[in-house]
Amino acid sequence: MASKQNLVPYLFLLPALSLLVIFNLIPTFATIRESVFAQSFFSGEQVFVGLQNYRDLFNFSGFWRSMEVTLAFNLVVNPLQVALALGLAVLINQHVPGMIVFRSVFLLPVAVSINVTAIVWGLMLDQNAGLVNGILVALGLPRQPFLLSVDQALWSIIAIVSWKGIPFWTLFFLAGLQNIPHSVIEAAKIDGASTWAIFTRIKLPLLRPVIAFVLVADTITNFTMFAPIFLLTRGGPQQTTNLIMHETYRRGFVYGDLSTSSAMITVMLILVIIIIAVQFALLRPKT
Repeated sequence: MASKQNLVPYLFLLPALSLLVIFNLIPTFATIRESVFAQSFFSGEQVFVGLQNYRDLFNFSGFWRSMEVTLAFNLVVNPLQVALALGLAVLINQHVPGMIVFRSVFLLPVAVSINVTAIVWGLMLDQNAGLVNGILVALGLPRQPFLLSVDQALWSIIAIVSWKGIPFWTLFFLAGLQNIPHSVIEAAKIDGASTWAIFTRIKLPLLRPVIAFVLVADTITNFTMFAPIFLLTRGGPQQTTNLIMHETYRRGFVYGDLSTSSAMITVMLILVIIIIAVQFALLRPKT
């Protein structure tokens, strides 16, 4: 009887686990397998070549350029989103008048898909008719090219994905903050602890598991970022926004080189696993 009861939770998880296997694990293993074959997008024929695809990939300058852009993008956007999401969660967690309205407005981007977000922001950042440039002109400032500028395009993409991502990650931090026992906070206040001491000595350590989860999930999300690049810049101008996922798409579905594309995805997967392992090691609880 006890063994049957232990199986009940897994039966409820079975539909979700089945979708995970079908749409995530099976395609992942298929991609790793295809990375050691020479395959044509047009004929579909496969020939085993071992590590030759990886040798060709490492000699491909476009791969290193896209990897450089992807790492630079993640080094900025991941800490930025996590820090701002944590700060806003602390702000939203305050019990002050009007905070419920602010929460509702601030969390609206969570309900908007990344595709719609990219299209709307693309229109707003248009150099000639965009809302943002209209505001700049009204303030007496010059128009900015934003997505058309070598210097501004990647920063514009960072702003767009952060507008979408920060409210989403804020929800996790808010849940973590509200899960901290109120009695612990009250005891610290009675002992004379300042607001900053409570935050750094009590809240942050208790939020360590949430921070680890958000940082890992945010890293995976941003390493696989594709829609804003595809819809707004196509990797330009001058490859300054050509993230690794977009370069993978180009190699596989524009140039028909599925073998190199699969090798590129496999390398990115290994890199993400290494980065996640480092993040878990750094955020591992001391006790």
